[in-house]
Amino acid sequence: MTAAPQEIRQLLADAARALPGAEGRHEAELLLLHVLGRERSWLFAHATDLLDPADAAAFAALLQRRIAGEPVAYLLGRRGFWTLDLAVSPATLIPRPETERLVELALERLPGDRPLWVADLGTGSGAIALALASERPQAQVLATDMSAAALAVAGANARHHALPNVGFRQGSWYAPLAGERFDLIASNPPYIASDDPHLARGDLRFEPASALASGHDGLEDIRQIIEGAPVHLLPGGWLLLEHGWDQGEAIRALLDKRGFVEVATEVDLEQRDRVSLGRWPATLE
Repeated sequence: MTAAPQEIRQLLADAARALPGAEGRHEAELLLLHVLGRERSWLFAHATDLLDPADAAAFAALLQRRIAGEPVAYLLGRRGFWTLDLAVSPATLIPRPETERLVELALERLPGDRPLWVADLGTGSGAIALALASERPQAQVLATDMSAAALAVAGANARHHALPNVGFRQGSWYAPLAGERFDLIASNPPYIASDDPHLARGDLRFEPASALASGHDGLEDIRQIIEGAPVHLLPGGWLLLEHGWDQGEAIRALLDKRGFVEVATEVDLEQRDRVSLGRWPATLE
């Protein structure tokens, strides 16, 4: 027997109760609007409409996937970051608001009145690279990633936003950038310890492990990036690294040891250590 059509408001109320956490109602609305291809404002005028059975079935399927823990961003195939609407997939990390702090700090160090050369290591969906390219049109941004699938997503995002000043290369960290130097290198690398139990919980279960975990202390990839940075930075160039809330001290020590100056750690909106940075001295290594 086919279930009787439900009013949209009742369907959303039932879905909100089925979803965990305080965001249940918001998530239910996002999933339904995705199925219907509508904007949120549409709901206010159509709350008492009956939902078409085919749309109800599609909504129910997405709802069950969300109840099972699959991230909303993967279900929608999109996530907002900075001023951009980005496609995402299970091949990429989901861009998070705290990474916008890295973008802010990079822009403070990238003047907008001259050509610049910028690198984004481990670009994933292209979030950092595209945000910087959109704000600094005179900059040439090169983004690297090991994953061909991730680079396909990033490239599609660049085309969608008509950002021709971004290029993409496949390879590990600096491998695709041999012989090239930059005014600024930014990265949101893996920084979770490989045995951290959080990797088996929540949204992290569905995101690519290679983009999350980095050795026994979470710093294996960050060590590689810091070690290799000097031969890829122009004199006075900056290195900016996003990291975990408890890693700032260790990363500042690594930057100091490698010879960086103006080393500091900046906090995010929740006043947690989020980005460590350093400047390569104004003489070539």
